[in-house]
Amino acid sequence: MRVEVANRLNGIGEYYFSQKLREIEQLNKTGRPVINLGIGSPDLPPHESVIKVLHEESSKGNVHAYQNYKGVIALRKAMSEWYQKWYNVHLDAESEILPLIGSKEGIMHICMTYINAGDAVLVPNPGYPTYRSAAKLAGGNVVEYKLQEENDWFPDLEELEQLLSTNRSKEPSRQTLMFINYPHMPTGKAPNRDVFEQLVVFAKKNNILLCHDNPYSFILNDAPMSILSVEGAKDCSLELNSLSKSHNMAGWRIGMVCGSRERIDEIIRFKSNMDSGMFLPVQLAAATALSLGSDWFEHLNALYQERRKKVFELMDLLGCEFDRAQVGLFVWAKIPACYENCYSITDNILNHSKVFITPGGIFGSEGNQYIRVSLCSTVEKLNEALERVKEIQ
Repeated sequence: MRVEVANRLNGIGEYYFSQKLREIEQLNKTGRPVINLGIGSPDLPPHESVIKVLHEESSKGNVHAYQNYKGVIALRKAMSEWYQKWYNVHLDAESEILPLIGSKEGIMHICMTYINAGDAVLVPNPGYPTYRSAAKLAGGNVVEYKLQEENDWFPDLEELEQLLSTNRSKEPSRQTLMFINYPHMPTGKAPNRDVFEQLVVFAKKNNILLCHDNPYSFILNDAPMSILSVEGAKDCSLELNSLSKSHNMAGWRIGMVCGSRERIDEIIRFKSNMDSGMFLPVQLAAATALSLGSDWFEHLNALYQERRKKVFELMDLLGCEFDRAQVGLFVWAKIPACYENCYSITDNILNHSKVFITPGGIFGSEGNQYIRVSLCSTVEKLNEALERVKEIQ
């Protein structure tokens, strides 16, 4: 019997890290275990109060049924209060917040809600690979816009105008979705209010729906910022957020999409056909996490600061150039000119030092001369990685 996959999977490969983890597993069998500095999966636990709520609530007998598709009001209120406290953004808990089973799910929901076959989707290069794959799966026409170091890793609005003009000359009636992401992954560029304001003006002028992906706000960043804090942004913007990085809850799969009532109502038309809500104790534990004060972030970032110092040492050892002011869960660095591209340096380190570093090229062609190192390893592991790399220098 011959069974073929759907055409929508053409050009969609297995997620890079899924494939790489299998390769690392095989290398682990050959001797010294690989030190994985590639994936941004927090190795630290959530706050003890969050785990306590999960344990207590899941022990109850009446919490195991299907839940409301929009999430319980306790969680939505906690999300609303969190946005007010940290971003100075007012969101109506009843109508302007939709909890998600992780913000990665939200990327797909937004694409499926707003993209028709052939619609343009502006995707950053370099950028999170899921933007591209979700857009393609929804039938969109992926249009890359370059982010370059000489422009501080912000979009070039003149280039965007040209990209839109070229695209719309072929299909003038098509709508456009644009993904943005600050603090930016993978470059670590912090958000900038002037840039956000310019993007909102640009989006309104060009009938673009902005989708701001904002999971790294609190990691080594003193000024968390939401695009929804820009006046008029709700008219043209959605924002995705997550507890994965900010609260060490990556495996819990808790995110949110925020925007106007109209946008949230549109997205739930798709989402309600895809899942049956989140486990209630997880929602209540998430509400507890969102109520944590500044001491939680200060403690978390103190640990990440120590780790980042070690990663900076590793980058100096490799002869890389990097911005010490970058924020987020990774360090992004330009490789020495003696290497042809990012794959040659990362393969060399993996094969000879058994240390895995992410090649920047997986995030787009503009990352081909860069590498990315995760801060999700202990100082002890980072010291060991340093010693291993010294052996081949």
